Amino acid sequence: MKDFIHAEFKNLQEYICNQLEYFDGKGKFQMDDWNREEGGGGRTNTIANGNIIEKGGVAFSAVHGSVTSEMKKQLGTAGDSFFATGVSIVLHPKSPYIPIIHMNVRYFELDNGTYWFGGGIDLTPHYVTPDRVAIFHLKLKEICDSFDLSFYQTFKNWADDYFFIGHRNETRGVGGIFFDHQSHENTSLPKEKILEFCLALGKAFPQLYHTQIELGKDELVTEQQKKWQLMRRGRYVEFNLVHDRGTKFGLVSGGRTESILLSMPPVANWEYDYKPEKESPEEFTLNQLKKGIDWISAGK
Repeated sequence: MKDFIHAEFKNLQEYICNQLEYFDGKGKFQMDDWNREEGGGGRTNTIANGNIIEKGGVAFSAVHGSVTSEMKKQLGTAGDSFFATGVSIVLHPKSPYIPIIHMNVRYFELDNGTYWFGGGIDLTPHYVTPDRVAIFHLKLKEICDSFDLSFYQTFKNWADDYFFIGHRNETRGVGGIFFDHQSHENTSLPKEKILEFCLALGKAFPQLYHTQIELGKDELVTEQQKKWQLMRRGRYVEFNLVHDRGTKFGLVSGGRTESILLSMPPVANWEYDYKPEKESPEEFTLNQLKKGIDWISAGK
């Protein structure tokens, strides 16, 4: 089945890129095909300086090889060889009123028969607007509910815990859903249905983001708001370099550094001990970066 999953994920990359080019109206993806010396390869598609997207990437990979001791330590499992494939997306918009968005779906298989799927979608607004966040979460709930009524709340809680910047005591954004190590052994779904769930999320991704684009693209932007955007991008960098397991696994497994670090924004900023003005939109946003918020209710 791994060849079928490989093909489906590769097709998903192409579909998402075509949709994003259409929504952006200017930016075009540049394709970079690469091979991995140890086995496999992929295609990293990048986009820059569009009408909407300042920098983004949609990466596909399908790699295989021996399981190293460092990988065994990271994975906590046995096996001599592995196969892994997936699609990963990060988009950094020009406007601070359009959020950063991330999505990935992935499949991992060991030669001993162990396999799992993982993935998720999460949103990182520079300015939190509860009704816009609610639209995003409601759509994710609809997709989850069509497969298993327990998925949304379970995977939302997982996202809240995963996308958390511990040294800042704040979430990276407003979450979404996150899941890992999903197989027929720990879900209600057989392997084919878990794949279908991953593909449903991937195919919904362009429309999810287009909705956020339409809600924020006409907002007027000041110099102060651009400054805030760069600082929020700085928090994004901190999470990805300090906490993100995918980044760490990619580097220890001999992954392609350029593709692994595709998630970095084009420009970011840090300012010592910055405190937003009281009762400002910036302070409101910081106060929303907490675990456990019921965003669907908050947006009503």
